[in-house]
Amino acid sequence: MNGVRDKVWFLREGLFAKYVAALVGLVVFVLAVNGAMETWISYRGTRVALVDAMGEKAEATALRIEQAISELERQISWVTRASATSSLESRTLEQRRADYAQLLNQVPAVSQLSFLNGAGREQLRLTRTAVSSGGADFSRDIRFTETAARGVIFAPAYFVGSRPFMSIAVSHSGFNAGVTLAEIDLRFLNDFLGDAQVGKAAYAYVVDARGQVLAGSKGPEVGKELAALPQVAALLKPDGAPLTSGTGIDGQAVLTASNAVPKLGWYVLFEQPTAQALAPIRDQLVRSALLIALGLLVAILAGTVLARRMLIPITALRAGARRLGAGDFSHRIEVHTKDELEELSDQFNSMAGRLQETYEGLETKVEERTRDLARSINELKVLEEVGRAVSSSLDLNAVLPTVAARALEITHADAVLIYGYDATRHQFNLSEAIGIDKAAEGRHLQIDQENSVLGQAASQGEPIAVPDLTNAAEHLLHDVAAEAGFHSMLVVPLVDQKGILGSLVVLRRAAGEFSPNLIGLMKTFAHQSVLAMRNARLFTEVDAKGRELETAHTTVQQQAAKLQEQTEQLKNWNKSLEERVEKQLGEIERIRRLERFLPPQVAQLIASSDGHDSLLDSHRREVTVVFCDLRGFTAFTEATEPEEAMNVLREYHAALGELIFRYEGTLDRYAGDGVMILFNAPIQFDDHVRRAVKMAVEMRDTIGQLTQKWRNRGHSLGFGVGIALGYATLGQIGFEQRLEYAAIGSVTNLASRLCDEAKAGQIVVSQRVFGMVEPWAEGRQLEDLTLKGFNHPILAVEILRWKEEGVAGAATAEVPVADRRRKLPS
Repeated sequence: MNGVRDKVWFLREGLFAKYVAALVGLVVFVLAVNGAMETWISYRGTRVALVDAMGEKAEATALRIEQAISELERQISWVTRASATSSLESRTLEQRRADYAQLLNQVPAVSQLSFLNGAGREQLRLTRTAVSSGGADFSRDIRFTETAARGVIFAPAYFVGSRPFMSIAVSHSGFNAGVTLAEIDLRFLNDFLGDAQVGKAAYAYVVDARGQVLAGSKGPEVGKELAALPQVAALLKPDGAPLTSGTGIDGQAVLTASNAVPKLGWYVLFEQPTAQALAPIRDQLVRSALLIALGLLVAILAGTVLARRMLIPITALRAGARRLGAGDFSHRIEVHTKDELEELSDQFNSMAGRLQETYEGLETKVEERTRDLARSINELKVLEEVGRAVSSSLDLNAVLPTVAARALEITHADAVLIYGYDATRHQFNLSEAIGIDKAAEGRHLQIDQENSVLGQAASQGEPIAVPDLTNAAEHLLHDVAAEAGFHSMLVVPLVDQKGILGSLVVLRRAAGEFSPNLIGLMKTFAHQSVLAMRNARLFTEVDAKGRELETAHTTVQQQAAKLQEQTEQLKNWNKSLEERVEKQLGEIERIRRLERFLPPQVAQLIASSDGHDSLLDSHRREVTVVFCDLRGFTAFTEATEPEEAMNVLREYHAALGELIFRYEGTLDRYAGDGVMILFNAPIQFDDHVRRAVKMAVEMRDTIGQLTQKWRNRGHSLGFGVGIALGYATLGQIGFEQRLEYAAIGSVTNLASRLCDEAKAGQIVVSQRVFGMVEPWAEGRQLEDLTLKGFNHPILAVEILRWKEEGVAGAATAEVPVADRRRKLPS
């Protein structure tokens, strides 16, 4: 019954099953690897061929689009020709209308043409259905400003409903000759994406620099935002590389190829669903699976036949091994297969003979091991006695000689040294020595931790044995031991979790290895010695602390009487402190209210002077008002992302804020890029006009550097300032939770209008302001300005630069404020 059970086990779980499984696994592995490699090669070839084909189509389509746009640019440039005689003899509006009408008839893609004069005013607008004189102001439009500088620009695409458009602006030749602005209907792009160009299985589309679809064939709808698709997002990144795979608008995987239209920042994408493109690969996978199944069946049949032929000799070997395992070393296995199995049976028989011989000598070895064990037990008993002797004293001076004597006893050495460790100096100091004259060799009394065998053993936490000092590396302890006639050394570190206590050095006059048992015994001895030394040190420290506490107790009693006397004094001081704290809290509340709308230094000045809250009450005073804003900011915010606009505003406000607080102006309000600053309110300055103008000059220089930085990032912005001097009504406005300090009067309107008239980089001031700062500022008279809200022309001056020194006698004025004088910042 047992034989039948063993045979069933052999068939299901023994070598039989393993041989069959191995043969089957090998065949399946080879077939699977072959099928996988063939499938992978086919997949790669198919994928590369499809992507390359779509890439060629994308490149050809991008080239045709670029050629079409260039042709449109050429056609538009035709109507911008100037008179050959001079720039003053410009073509009449009727002639331009005729040229524009001819262009509209010849080029269907052009839907509207506008003529802008040299000042950016629209003089003529012509569509296929209407003609008008226009009148719109494009002076700050990027399509006018950039075209005047560069000659031709291609504006970003935009949508009217679902129809895509773009603008092409071309500058006329000649000085200040104007610009022709053409609106292009981009539906003609669909002609480049027909079935003949795209094919039946793929689809194509064109996106702009924001990821919006401008044209498409069997793909996404025109106007759809595709920036979230991975293949489009990769193209829109500044340093992104095109992908060969991505995600379609339906969420399915696609193969993709793209090509850029550099002049316009557009991208042409050709895509094909991955499942459809790789359909032939699925068929190849099915063929590979059928081939693997057939190979699996053949391998199972062949493995079964081969494994059964091996079953009989292996069963005999297994039965013989069991008898040998049971101790029957006289049994011999008979196998005659004339192969490796027969050789294996001979090896079993030879092993049985050797085991029989080995068993006979086993008893002798057991006796030897028993004697070694008895010796180890004896060493442990000695170590236990040594541990009790070492731990029996709490006096460190008594513990160290005991440790040295016991170490000499258990190691049978010739000398023992014990070094203590000074953590502050990183130095080992000799504390105890047996077998060597402590005073004879004074060099080894102190040994530095660095570059010493003691420090090396302490850092490793393990003993270091030197069997022969003659061949060992030289160091201080080596030299001392060698001169004293010792030839071998064992260094055992005395360390625990709290740090290094010292080191134990064992010296022998005879050279030779230290046995591992002795080294292990010394490690255990070192652990017990460390415990005894730590307890002794702790006892010494506790005793010293006790004496210190007794002395401190006496001192505390003496000081208690003094504290009682001082307590009475503190009670009196508390009363005066409460009064001072209450007064300071009121001061802090005043500062908190003032800092809502004043610079911190001005708020501190008002709060530190009693009775100046009236400065914030409604009153009338002469003030200098400064208005400033960015030129082109509205167009900038329409053409760029909100995050970039916020970054520009943060840099702009930070630069202005630093100068406003430095010149002690009052920041009245700011809205977007517009900022209003007051001088001479609420704090008065004799030189408030000079402060305002000098601050404006520094603002122009500082913002000029920022505009250059913004221009490098593709933003065309300028900075203008207007300054006026006059009387205004000043005071707080708002409600309790939100108060502001405001100025009301025509002077604020005048400063705002002057700011509107200032061009990029200009500081425009009223004639009265320039008269106040003429000794320090260089200006240029402007033509009289007709401003909205003012019945008479306004005399204005442009501030060109600020002089380092004024005329003689024009020193910086000073004015008392809360009994203090404040000077203009240098």
